[in-house]
Amino acid sequence: MKHRKSVKDYIRTIVDFPHEGIMFRDVTTLFADPRGFRMCIDELLHPYAGEEIDKVVGLEARGFIIGGAIAHQLSVGFTPIRKKGKLPGATLSQAYALEYGEAVMEVHDDAIQPGEKVLVVDDLLATGGTAAAGIQLIEKLGGEIIGCAFIIDLPDLGGRAKLEEMGMDVHILCEFEGD
Repeated sequence: MKHRKSVKDYIRTIVDFPHEGIMFRDVTTLFADPRGFRMCIDELLHPYAGEEIDKVVGLEARGFIIGGAIAHQLSVGFTPIRKKGKLPGATLSQAYALEYGEAVMEVHDDAIQPGEKVLVVDDLLATGGTAAAGIQLIEKLGGEIIGCAFIIDLPDLGGRAKLEEMGMDVHILCEFEGD
């Protein structure tokens, strides 16, 4: 009997990237395969079947790829949340902690209307800092987050627990132990 590939089977691991000791989980191999990519989008959407969703928010940068595909599938709008200085219009900003220092995420101040139901997506959940900043921006705009969906979770880094403590429903397709 032939083994049916899972989403995790399509993800390549690159050792020592971007520096020594890191096991980089590369989703470009998943995106490059039409069956794998379709499976990924379908499985990310599955828990939200029948839910009212007005917008899909993708977190920079790979969240744009899956977020655009999900928004298309649902026939709803897509909103990018980007690193500081990348959006041309008036924005709201949210700082968050990095391992060393801090970063800032931004969203256009008119991207989400109060009461809109929002699905947040990204490829990877590690510490949860980027996702938490995105959630805070959506909430500042009055959006109602119905869920947060990720392809990969690195459970050792605690991001899922962080988002769940914020009251978020978190959906993950696969996990990789360690970093």
